Amino acid sequence: MPNYQLEKQLVLDMFTAIEGMVNTVETPAFTTALHPYISEQYQFYGCHPFGEMHTLDEVCSSVWTPLFTSFNNMQRRQDIFIAGKNAHDDHVWVMSMGHWMGLFDADWLGLKATAQTTMLRYAEFHCVENGKIIKSSLFFDIIGFMQQIGLQPLPLQPGASFLVPGPQTHDGLHFDEHAQSEALATLDLVNRMVDDLTALNKSGNDNCPPETLAKTWHSDMAWYGPAGIGSVHTIERYQQHHQFPFRKGLKDKVFNGHVSRFAEGNFACFFGWPNLSNTPTGGFLGLPGGQVKANMQVVDVYRRQGDKLAENWVIIDIPYWLMQQGLDIIKRSAEISNPSSKV
Repeated sequence: MPNYQLEKQLVLDMFTAIEGMVNTVETPAFTTALHPYISEQYQFYGCHPFGEMHTLDEVCSSVWTPLFTSFNNMQRRQDIFIAGKNAHDDHVWVMSMGHWMGLFDADWLGLKATAQTTMLRYAEFHCVENGKIIKSSLFFDIIGFMQQIGLQPLPLQPGASFLVPGPQTHDGLHFDEHAQSEALATLDLVNRMVDDLTALNKSGNDNCPPETLAKTWHSDMAWYGPAGIGSVHTIERYQQHHQFPFRKGLKDKVFNGHVSRFAEGNFACFFGWPNLSNTPTGGFLGLPGGQVKANMQVVDVYRRQGDKLAENWVIIDIPYWLMQQGLDIIKRSAEISNPSSKV
């Protein structure tokens, strides 16, 4: 049976090193602390405004130092932690999902500090090879963070806005080994679900019958989407609040594949760079169509219950998708709400 305990421990040790830098604002200290875990040949995929980077020092100076400068007493609050072999190659990946909690005491990304406790939703992936992390991705729900501090950069969202919970079963932290047979069953189910959606894209049919979803989803499924879309419960409301606006408000939908897709136990996850390409025609996110084809970078995390999917956590890099269409939603929000900031 495959054993991913060494890879998990490496990532957990790195997490401990990061959390040990709480209230540290010096990039060299961050780089020194993380150097034992990161390969010299390193690829970093960051949500907007971070983008791709290729050195640890660049990641520390652009991501970690500003984050820990702006938020005091940061705490990582994991909900799901899994590892597995990539479905596309032999690389082992580790995924963590949850929230960072901290005191928002100094401006971040030009957004005005509130001195209040905030929760920053995250998902991150790490590819481990020969005892080092060679690739990482880091996604934040920045629009969700903006909503917490009183900004509404997008029109009203159809789904609910709340602190996204972890699994209903409270069993998402896979620090120990899990049976490979469970992982294979989970990944097979996710693959069938993805194949169904890919077939829909190719067919051009945007009126997905609920029976199609019911093949792989429980009727009372929970879907925790990014801010701007929100969270929904049951297939019926999922279609009403997300699937139909998404499918009918976007054309030329193309699935580009995933960088990482794997499962452990009854959980699975993937991210793409990009996952999807599409062209807005109007209606999605309450915005008009711009006829500009754009890429979507997306994280999906799933929980299988029995022979169907029960929960799905989704972060879409909406700021990046909008940026390709000419709107830097983070910069615009900062300039309006915090005009003295230097974005």
